[in-house]
Amino acid sequence: MARKILTTSSGAPVVDDQNSVTAGPRGPLLIQDWQLIEKLAHFNRERIPERIVHAKGSGAHGTFTLTRDLSDYTIADHLNGKGKQTEVFARFSTVGGEMGSADAERDPRGFAVKLYTRQGNHDIVGNNTPVFFLRDPSKFPDFIHTQKRNPVTNCKDPEAMWDFWSLNPQSIHQVTILFSERGVPATYRHMNGYSSHTYSMWNKKGERFWVKWHFKTRQGIQCLTQAESRRVCGVDPDHAQRDLVEAIESGNHPRWTVNLQIMAEVEAESYHIHPFDLTKVWPHGDYPLLDIGVLELNRNVENYFAETEQAAFSPSNLVPGIGVSPDKMLQARLFAYQDAHRYRIGANYNDLPVNYPRSAQPANYQRGGVMAGTRCPFGNGNNLSGSAEVNYGPNSNDGPVEHSAFKEPPMPFAAGVIDRHDHRPEADDYTQAGALFRLMNADQKQQLADNIAGSLAGTSKPVRERMLSQFDQCDPEYGRMVKEALAIR
Repeated sequence: MARKILTTSSGAPVVDDQNSVTAGPRGPLLIQDWQLIEKLAHFNRERIPERIVHAKGSGAHGTFTLTRDLSDYTIADHLNGKGKQTEVFARFSTVGGEMGSADAERDPRGFAVKLYTRQGNHDIVGNNTPVFFLRDPSKFPDFIHTQKRNPVTNCKDPEAMWDFWSLNPQSIHQVTILFSERGVPATYRHMNGYSSHTYSMWNKKGERFWVKWHFKTRQGIQCLTQAESRRVCGVDPDHAQRDLVEAIESGNHPRWTVNLQIMAEVEAESYHIHPFDLTKVWPHGDYPLLDIGVLELNRNVENYFAETEQAAFSPSNLVPGIGVSPDKMLQARLFAYQDAHRYRIGANYNDLPVNYPRSAQPANYQRGGVMAGTRCPFGNGNNLSGSAEVNYGPNSNDGPVEHSAFKEPPMPFAAGVIDRHDHRPEADDYTQAGALFRLMNADQKQQLADNIAGSLAGTSKPVRERMLSQFDQCDPEYGRMVKEALAIR
């Protein structure tokens, strides 16, 4: 029986559902890609009211202390002046589970930090892994569907999960991390955080640098084995939430050393690894970690719903001196996150206390919407321009105006042919995953093989064979060990 033709919601045939429209193979996304916009916008509205991803989370307040002046790299106020402190709110989460899921599931962990700077809120929205499963956002809704429940049985579906991964080798690096000994952090305090994406910074000279953020736990890395995670899921499904609250209450404030990897803009053009590929890391030997500060969480929330649940993080929350990169996944998140917040919380979600700038007064011409007129304890809420009569610009009523002093320097790129450029032929999906496997000792390799086999055993033969081929291409020993672990299941 012939398979149906994939279409948009209006019935138009889809020619390419694997690649977003970009300006050249490495260029940024184009807003004219209406198929991607439709896919992401519909995806953001699939569930209410909990987050589609990162539904269950834990949050706390704290500070970021700058220990190294970064004025050579950025004009960002909170990164200029050694010793400067910035108030923060951080949220940790599991990614695929629902609000009632267990904290000890094998799943990536969200690691999001909101810095309330004097120039507005700066959000760093990442995970506890330096890479991700995908490099093109057109596949994100599909991927998350495989992590959720089967639409017929309403049960978790290993077949769907591994079927997707077996058909998308770009996921193998993250899969290797997820099923390694670090796949289940013991608590939120005992894991690292990463921006994963590449961001940009620019200084007073107009020089641009590409950067990656790293948050290294000072509590030390601690993880659960598969057997331990199964036990904890049954004994205390909220163990990570409980641990964070109790640690802060007792004065055992968790801390992370904040580091940056920094690449000069010109170096990206010839670097042997695609610097904006979310499935890749920058080797520390090429770009070592630069210690810039300390993140400390020292105050629990007073109202979980008002603060942790209504906290709205977005990679588009940027401040002067901090910008984005041509990373395709990041470019899509700039739209998708804010769109999800407006749907889930309301158009004026930034007027809520946890999201409202602490040291900067918003001034714009946005009016109306759900919660219009909300008075935030840190400011005036909606109608922020300073004039109740004017809601347009430019105007003759002393409304807010632009300020060119904070203009980001132009970003040059060789404009290529606008098309759905296939990212797969030139991609090297296996080298870094293989290198990670070879870094493991014998026990770590065996845990990896056993963890994969325990999940992969419940899938169909074609899926297992495709995955074994991928493991072989990462490293023959990797494939052999998984195959042997499967044989005794």
